[in-house]
Order: sequence, then structure tokens, then C-alpha cells
Amino acid sequence: MNQNMTQSVIMVFQSAQEYAKAKQQQVLTPFHVLKSVLQQNDYLTDKVLQGINKSQLENFCDKEIDKIPQVYGNAQLSLSGELYQVLNDADKRAQKFGDKYIGLDNLIFCVLSSEKIKPFFIQCGGNLDKLEKTIGGIRMNNKVNSENAESEFDALNRYAKDITDAASKGKLDPVIGRDEEIRRTIQVLSRRTKNNPILIGEPGVGKTAIVEGLANRIIKNDVPDSVKNKKIMSLDVGQLIAGAKFRGEFEERLKAVLKEVSNNENIVLFIDEIHTLMGAGQDGAMDASNMLKPALARGELRCIGSTTLDEYRKYIEKDSAFARRFQPVFVTEPTVEDSISILRGLKEKYELHHGVHISDSAIISACNYSNRYISDRFLPDKAIDLMDEAASRLKMVLDSKPEEIDELDRKIMQLKIEQEVLRKESDDASKERLQKLQKELAELEKKSADLNAKWNLEKKNIDEIKILKEKIDETKNLAEVAQRNADFARAGELLYSKLPDLEKKLAECQKLESKNQKRNEVTSDDIAVVVSRWTGIPVEKMLMGEKEKLLSIESKLKENVVGQDDAVDAIADCIRRSRAGISDPNKPLGSFLFLGPTGVGKTELSKALAQFLFDDKTNMVRIDMSEYMEKHSVSRLIGAPPGYVGYEQGGELTEAVRRRPYSVILFDEVEKAHNDVFNILLQVLDEGHLTDGLGRNVNFKNTIIILTSNLGSEYFSQGLGEKIDKKTVKDKVMNVVRMSFRPELLNRLDEILVFNNLSKQNMRGIVDIQLRELNRRLGEKHIDLKIDDSFKDWLCEIGYDPTYGARPLKRALQKNLYDLIAKKIISGEIVEGSKYTVKYSNNEISLS
Repeated sequence: MNQNMTQSVIMVFQSAQEYAKAKQQQVLTPFHVLKSVLQQNDYLTDKVLQGINKSQLENFCDKEIDKIPQVYGNAQLSLSGELYQVLNDADKRAQKFGDKYIGLDNLIFCVLSSEKIKPFFIQCGGNLDKLEKTIGGIRMNNKVNSENAESEFDALNRYAKDITDAASKGKLDPVIGRDEEIRRTIQVLSRRTKNNPILIGEPGVGKTAIVEGLANRIIKNDVPDSVKNKKIMSLDVGQLIAGAKFRGEFEERLKAVLKEVSNNENIVLFIDEIHTLMGAGQDGAMDASNMLKPALARGELRCIGSTTLDEYRKYIEKDSAFARRFQPVFVTEPTVEDSISILRGLKEKYELHHGVHISDSAIISACNYSNRYISDRFLPDKAIDLMDEAASRLKMVLDSKPEEIDELDRKIMQLKIEQEVLRKESDDASKERLQKLQKELAELEKKSADLNAKWNLEKKNIDEIKILKEKIDETKNLAEVAQRNADFARAGELLYSKLPDLEKKLAECQKLESKNQKRNEVTSDDIAVVVSRWTGIPVEKMLMGEKEKLLSIESKLKENVVGQDDAVDAIADCIRRSRAGISDPNKPLGSFLFLGPTGVGKTELSKALAQFLFDDKTNMVRIDMSEYMEKHSVSRLIGAPPGYVGYEQGGELTEAVRRRPYSVILFDEVEKAHNDVFNILLQVLDEGHLTDGLGRNVNFKNTIIILTSNLGSEYFSQGLGEKIDKKTVKDKVMNVVRMSFRPELLNRLDEILVFNNLSKQNMRGIVDIQLRELNRRLGEKHIDLKIDDSFKDWLCEIGYDPTYGARPLKRALQKNLYDLIAKKIISGEIVEGSKYTVKYSNNEISLS
């Protein structure tokens, strides 16, 4: 019997058999089959049974199935006489339509028209004549000549969405600008052959919006005669592929879609991400793009495609036969000014959705901030997302309980707990406190009730405004539809009766809203907060605390770096310029070359800067240039080129900056790298961006770049003891630097800072910094350690080495103090909660 049934019918019968077995029933009836049909989540079933109360019909099936006797054991399942009759009727209908297989539509019709089910079908809102017409409309003269023929029924509506229908119902966002691209698209569509435009542009520039703009124009008849009355259907390639289990099933579905489009010259097929068709359905047979070629070439199929520049180059350009059937229409990224106009046009839709106002300053900030700080995405998409998220954030705040009410409620809860405790006490003091508490509690509860009532009123008013705006938008859409249909009486009623009433109510609500203290407007500050959350770049308005912090950068940095005032001042000025917004927006915030002997604080200043900016000295990108001594190691920084191992993994430098665009980048000991390796920095220092191995543009405009080098360190040792003055030492060091680095690299740096040799006086400051860190660690163990000045003076004496800077001091501290404390902690001589003093006298260290 299964030989002349489609796969859909076989699946229905298998499901019905499993259900009957689960119920321990020996006979399969039309009720089991109908139950199985109703549980199918299938386009054809939903379409055929549209307008029928399915849950009522399913309840009827359940009652009838429960009446069938149960049989225990492994008895063979058999078909009832009624089900045999249904199958015979379905077979006759298949022959009548000229079908080779019994299709699901015929089975459903015969089940519903069977003697026992028909009365209940009519009771549930069904009509057999109407059902016959519905099936005929879905079939559209198609024959069931394959096992998967149902997937071809009403293929266009099943696998495509009508954009013009969405436009007529006002569901599409308005399209601002893009007139030239829409005009070019219409021009290509009006050609006799190869009338297929393909919109090519970066993700988020508005390719799909151009098609939606064309749909809006078609609805308003604002198009040439050649495009009038056209329907734009958006093909869902994912839906087309989904569930195609058998070889050739996907191709059959696509053929059915193309057949319907070819038969109706008013349909324009829109394929978003058209590159997904290249190779789709390929399993040894031809792919989807090859099936489109003949119809595209003959002009039978009008098609609009859209894809990105990279995908067009990667997939479509390679197939020249497919590419030549399309006419490219390039969609460029709009300017900041154009994006502002686009957002102004969309503003009303987003206000309607979120129930908040969006100020014009917020729109301008969204476009400016996204253009400057979000470099890996494109306008207007990134600006729209900023506006959307800022509005969503404000709406969330409006819906939350105000802080004042929240604090009151917590205080009331605390007093109630105290009240219950005091009630159990019998002394006079407790009774007196209880009276005072009850009075205070009553006052707070009254205040809380008043505030809650006010808040609920405000909230209700905001919700009412949102509902009224939605009704006004809906009324305008209905009026537009009525005007298009020449129903001027209905349009007049909507525009001159219903709409003024709604607008009057809205004005009253907005008057109430203006009296409320609660902020209900998205401002540029809200946009700045969202940008900061996305990128980590501090864009939001400076608070008083941050202003004071920025004015005292030098003192903060000097807490960790001793004896390098010139370098600290240069770094501090760089941070203030960037935070004030007056630095060059197309270059890194600052770029410095730190020169000096080992151990004078070059790397330490970079760590102190990271600590100041991010509250964590490890929060910086450190590149040890001694690992880049080979010419080919440049690929580790920016990623391997195509064809090499590690391609698509990204580079160590570029990936770190993409993830954290606001950071300190330290290139440590840069002179050890191969000369060709740090030449990649030229573009970073000059233009503020770098292209990685995958061709992505990485933005360095919010980074501080620090290069450190020990070049010329031998001249610093000559400058000790006042043999040579500092200026002469600096000149000699700079000569070595000029010989080692190319002029174009040095010329792009903001400043070249020569660090001073550390003096004995500097040593005392470094000792204090090191001991402060030790005390912090011991404080975690509740050990209080005091260091006497005698020990500090002795440490400075033995730890001072002008050639090696502060590093010998660290070693002396570790050997003479850290090791001593570690032994005493392990032996139990130093215990938690105790205080100790370290002194140095008579050539001995004492700990008491």
C-alpha cells in the first residue's frame, strides 16, 4: 500500500500506528489518522485546515479513540473498514487529478468527509466545498507524481515572504535617502533581458533597506509603468533547504518556486545573501545557481540579489556565467550626515517600540560616536543599534522601581523585623523604643504608599502614551490603505474623526508626562554610556571625581615610578588630550619611544599607566620583541597570509586590539626585533589602523603605543659621576637610535623620551614602593610589619648599582628581607594578628 503514497502520507500513517500501539489498540481507524494529521507541524496541513478549530477537532478525536477497546499482547495491527474506505476514496481522487501517488491533501479531504468525522468537522467551522477550493488553490494544477510532491504545492508562498504586502500594512521601516540606488535598481529591472540587479555593499549599509524602499514606492505607485503592480517576494533559502532529506528534493522545491515566478510576470524575486545559492543542494548534481541561469538569461525571472563585496568576489565572480546575468548596483556606506537623516526618519518607530523620547542630540551622538569608536562595523547599522540599545536601557530604568522607593521599602522591612523582636521584650526601654518605632514605621509606610501611587500613575501614563502612539500609527496605515483602494469615505473617517481624537488624548497624556520628574528622554549621555559598554572606551561625560583624577595623573604615576618626571609629564599630557577630545582622531592617542639603561622604570611606567587607566597593571598588551628576531615572525603579529598554517586564527597584536580597542600596547626591547618586523608599525603610528592577515581593518586610534629600548645604554654609564653632562649623553644615545631605526619610524612617534639614570636619592623612593607592596601582601595574612629607616638606608646602600638600575635593589630586598620573613612564617615564629619591626644595626638584621 505504501508504494503509491507520498512520504508525507507514509509519515502520517506511521505516527498513527505508533499512537494506536501506545493506546494498546488493535484497530487503526480514521480517528487515529486525523489525530496524526492534526499533530503535523506542516505548511500544507496548516493551510488546508485554516479557519478550523483544530483543538476542538482534536478533542473529538481523543474521545472517539478512547472508546476503541484495548487489547494486551503482541496482536497484529489491522485497518478498520472505515479507514479502507477512506484510502479507496483517496485513491479515486488521486486518479481523478491524474496523480501517481496519494497526496496528503487528498487524504485529509477523504478523512474529513468520512461518515463519522464529517459532522464534527462541520461543527468545528469546516465546509467541504470551501476545503475543495482551498486544496485547488494550493495545488494550482500541480500533479502528485513524486514522493515529495507536496513540497512543491504553493511553493512561492511557502518559501518566500511578500515584502510589498508588508509595505502595504505599514510593517516596514521608512527608507530615507538611497534615491540613486533605488532608481538604478528600477532601471535594471526595466531591461528586456538580464533584468536582474545585484546589490553589493558592506554588511549594515542598507542593501535590504533599498529593496524595502522599492516596495514602499510600488505600493504608493511612485514608480515607472514597467515596475507598477509588481510583487517583491523575498526567498528564504534556509526554509528552502530545511527538511530536504532526499536527493533532489531541494532542487524540486526550487524548480517549483521558479515555475511560479516565471508564470507570473508581476513577481520580482529578492534573494538576500544570494551567495548562499552557490553550492546549495550540491550533492553530485548541479547546484542552485546553475538552475537559475537559464531563467535569468531569458528574462523569464526578474530577480534582485544582495551580497557583500567579499562574498561577491569569493563566490559569484568566480562563476562568470552566473555573474554576467546580474547587473551590479554598488551600495556605499552613507556619510555621518546621511546617517543622521536616516536615524531621524527611523526615530518615530523606535520611540513607538520603546515608549521613550529620543532627542536629536542622541541621534547626532549615535552617528558621530559609532563612526569614531566602532570601526569594525558600518553606518547606518551601528548607529541604529546604538540608538536602539540606549532606548532599551532607558526603558528598563523606567520600568524598574525608583531608587527612593526601593530604599524606603528596605528600611520598612528592617523596622518590621526590629518591631517583632521588641514585641517579645517586657522592659520599659524596649516598650518605649517600640512606640517610637511604630510611629516611624507608620510615617514611612504612608510615604512609601504615596510614592508608589505616584510612580504607578507615571508608569500608567507612559504605557498609555505608548498605546496611543501605536493606535495613531495603525490609524495612519489604515487610512493610507483606504486611500490606495479609493475608499475615501473610510479614509475621511479615519483621518478627520478617529485620528484627531487619538491625537487629543495623546496631547493630554504628554502634558501630564511633562509634569513628572522622571526622565523619559534618550540623550547623548545615554549613547555615550552604551558606546563605553561596547568598546571599553571612556566616552561618557566626565564626573567630578574623574576630572580631579585626570588633573592629578602625574602624582598617581609617580607613586609607582621614581626619578622619571619628564616621561611621566609627557604621558599625563597625552591622556588629558585624549580625554578632552582634542587629540587627532586619526592617530593613536599617543606614541612614545622610551630609551634608557636597564632597570630605570621604562616597563614599570607602562604598567603604572595601565593601572591608572584600567585599575589593573596587567591590563595591557605586551609584545616581547625578542621573540620577533626573524623576518617571517611578522605574521605572528598580524596573522598568517592565506595558504599558510595558522591562517584565519588572527595575529597576536591585531586580535588583542580588536577585542580591547582602548589599551596600552607595550613593544618591549624593540631593538631586538628584525628591522622588517617593526616596519608594520609605520601605518599604525601614522593612520591609526592596521590590516590583518584576513584583510580586516583593525583600529588603533584609541591605543597608547609605547616602544622601549636599551640602545645606547653604554653611554649612560659614561655619564655617571658627572664625567659627561646629560645633554651629551642624550645626543650620543639619539645618534645610536637614528642609526638603528629608520627615519620614517622615528618621525611618526609623538615623543622620544630618554630616561635618567637612577640616583641614590631615587633608591629610597623605590624601596618605599617595594615595601608598600610587601605590606599589602602581609596585610592579607593580618601581619603588621614596620620597617625602620636604618634598614631602608642599608638597603639603598647595598642595592644601588648605577649600571643595572633598580633590579639589584629588588634582589637585595628579596635576599635580606623576603627570605627571612618566609622562614619565620613557615617555622611559626611569625603568626597572624601580630606586629613586627625590622631594624638594621651592628651589621645585623633584627626582627622584633
